[in-house]
Amino acid sequence: MKVLLFSEGKKLFSKSGVGIALKHQMQALKHTDVAFTLDPRDNYKLVHINTLGPKSWKVLKNAKEKGIPVIYHTHTTYEDFRNSFLFSNQIAPFLKKQLIKRYSAADYLIFPSKYTEGLIRGYGISTPGFVVSNGVDTALFKRNETLAKEFRNSFNIKTPLIVNVGLPLKRKGLIDFAEVAKRFPEYRFVWIGAKFSAIQPLSIRNVIRKSPENLLFPGYLSFEMLLGALSAADVFFFPSYEENEGIAVLEACSMKCPVVIRDIPVYQDWMISGENCLKASDIDGFCEAINTLLRDRDLAMKLGEKAVKTAQDRDLRIVGKKLKEVYLNATGGANE
Repeated sequence: MKVLLFSEGKKLFSKSGVGIALKHQMQALKHTDVAFTLDPRDNYKLVHINTLGPKSWKVLKNAKEKGIPVIYHTHTTYEDFRNSFLFSNQIAPFLKKQLIKRYSAADYLIFPSKYTEGLIRGYGISTPGFVVSNGVDTALFKRNETLAKEFRNSFNIKTPLIVNVGLPLKRKGLIDFAEVAKRFPEYRFVWIGAKFSAIQPLSIRNVIRKSPENLLFPGYLSFEMLLGALSAADVFFFPSYEENEGIAVLEACSMKCPVVIRDIPVYQDWMISGENCLKASDIDGFCEAINTLLRDRDLAMKLGEKAVKTAQDRDLRIVGKKLKEVYLNATGGANE
């Protein structure tokens, strides 16, 4: 069995969650005997689509005409598209119609989480589907004290360090992150992620431009620098309002980072406050959680150790096995 893993706009989305998810699918399948291709001109028995552009729709229609099963990965929802880029709220209702059209036309769906499955079912979509984590490579995302020192030295950080990873969007909690940083001028806050400033609302660009001196936006960093930042972090603070899973959270968990996240439904069944993270719902709660972890390092260590187990349960080797099961189901069990 050969699978077409299809995503368009690879350069545009390479630094986004969708781009990372595609890389994870490729890595996960390398741990199985499932062959894959990225070229729609190749021969394949199954199509696995990740994006929503016109080329994706063309690939879906061509596959259906040839009787090839199509799986659509539900990376995008109406809820997580809103409060993202310039005009995203105005576009969101039209996007939702496309989501319903695309996801309904597929033979099977893959949901990154039970929460996302609930959202998609709420649109009235009945296409059969499976929940499969986007996963994390726990062999790669490991603490590295040498890289931690290099990161701190690169940015002259000598105080407690609070890190976040993601596109600097309103939906990702950028405004809250900046406000918390203002309340802790004695700590260093770093938000890592490509800025895409040209398509950011003016209000978000102003938050970045007027951010406090202790808040750094270094943009997109190399993988080694990212590992250094996560290894050096005293707290991983991820105040996102809406996620379909949260790949950055999984990466932080794999790095034994003590994690502070917003108390939102997507984490309900796998991120448990007081066990593998701390949760809060507002600025005051976030400040209290961060202070708690910085003062109680035994608790921080305990949460980090539990977080690793959470990541291991979603390792790419396990994801690869689950993808293979989905593919076999979609093709009637023919592994040829």
